[in-house]
Amino acid sequence: MNLVEWLKRVMVSTGASWVMWLMIGLSVGSVAIILERAWFFNSVRDDLGRLSRDLQNALANSIEAAKRRMAQSPSAEAAVVSAGLAVAHMGPAAAEEAMAGATALQKMKLERRLAFLATLGNNAPFIGLFGTVIGVVMAFDQLEVAAKEAAKSSQSLAPDEVMGAIGEALVATAVGIGVAIPAVAANNLFQRLTKATLANTEALTRLLLAHLKGNPALASAEGHIIRNEPMDDVDGEPAKEAVEAKPKSKKTGAKRKEEVVADSEEKS
Repeated sequence: MNLVEWLKRVMVSTGASWVMWLMIGLSVGSVAIILERAWFFNSVRDDLGRLSRDLQNALANSIEAAKRRMAQSPSAEAAVVSAGLAVAHMGPAAAEEAMAGATALQKMKLERRLAFLATLGNNAPFIGLFGTVIGVVMAFDQLEVAAKEAAKSSQSLAPDEVMGAIGEALVATAVGIGVAIPAVAANNLFQRLTKATLANTEALTRLLLAHLKGNPALASAEGHIIRNEPMDDVDGEPAKEAVEAKPKSKKTGAKRKEEVVADSEEKS
């Protein structure tokens, strides 16, 4: 028995029913992911227009006010801005880096399990087509058997079994298309929501960075302002280096004056 004949016997013996059961199992998983993703996107939904206005008003007061407002929002945009507000006292550059990292994490959460929907939507028709091929092979095998029996007994071919195999093949194709359509539609919808969320996140992060860069005192009020002048110690007294520097400089100036007077006397 050659390879082609062996593969044909395997397909005929197994049939296309297992392909349809596989498609049904994949469709159940697809529906579960669609429902879970729908619940997730609904849980992180917020009024972005109001959130943006509230962020502007809060930043006009203080960083702490902005932190409290962002903590009240369940949205992914607020989570990213909160990451920037947490390090706002370190400067706009630090806030920008923190928000970039938070954006990457939120993107992973938004796109979770969407790869399964995309893969299923692209490959479900091919799985159904595989079932169709098996059904067609079964139909031709039954047609071959019926032709041999008809040749021996001089009877007409029995088309019932052949038509049944072809019908099973078409059912497999229909199941594959039926599984692919909702998976593709849901994946496109969730991808569009993800892009919209990331665009809103970019807008809010730019708003925060504009306030931090345009008003440095807003960020420095939450941290320590560094000055070039000597810092006082805990008791309010000048630093030891600054105290010792003044007498040293005066002593050096007096020594130079004595040297100048001595030189003038020697010359005279």
